[in-house]
Amino acid sequence: MTISGAHVLDAHVRIGASREAALPVDTLLATMNRLGIDAALIAPPERCIAYHNAEGNALTAESAAASGDRLRAYAVANPWRGTDAIADLDRARSAGAVALAVDPVLQGFDLHDGLLDPLLRKASEWNWPVYVRTGTPPTALPLPLASLARRHPDVTFIMGRSGATDFWIDAVPALRYAPNLLADTSYAPWDTVLSGFGADPAVGPGRVVFATDAPYTVPDVELQRILDWPLPAADRARVLGENLAHLLP
Repeated sequence: MTISGAHVLDAHVRIGASREAALPVDTLLATMNRLGIDAALIAPPERCIAYHNAEGNALTAESAAASGDRLRAYAVANPWRGTDAIADLDRARSAGAVALAVDPVLQGFDLHDGLLDPLLRKASEWNWPVYVRTGTPPTALPLPLASLARRHPDVTFIMGRSGATDFWIDAVPALRYAPNLLADTSYAPWDTVLSGFGADPAVGPGRVVFATDAPYTVPDVELQRILDWPLPAADRARVLGENLAHLLP
């Protein structure tokens, strides 16, 4: 693989053991070294997103601190926990977290029920991007996420998985509707979904971030798809890392 000197930043991986797959940190770092991925944003396994938030935040913080700046931590907090969720985010930020990751399905809320709003206010205060996994009806879809983003214009949202797979058709309309929404590239074929992002003048490569979503994918394939996407070198560099790097401290 040839990356032509671009700084490559993976916008989302999950470390640890989830229900269907596991990703030890040493395996992640070895894969990053092999593929030329410079850094990655890491989230904890599913049970820690849904329930064991403090354990998950400790795992990502410790892994990031030991990585020599190769890994950056997402913070997680189930919004049902109210003020305890805010306290979890405060502790995660103190330990080095740089972004918020939420999953409406795992955490059991609707994007429009207002439950997430206190966490989003903290993300706004700290200038954190917010990753929201999409693709599962009825609570985790691109267009409702775009409406949420419109209600919080000072927060940048990442549309995790871009609605993969049945709701890819809604990804570009969602991006058009909410200018503070970014798409991620995981699972998306360049000749259909990604080309739609790149061709739309209201979207373009400036609104897309590279993500492998490991361990649920094959990172080699996810990266090669971006290298095969016929983009100018400057636009490819934006997708591979520059767009997301601008949002992180």
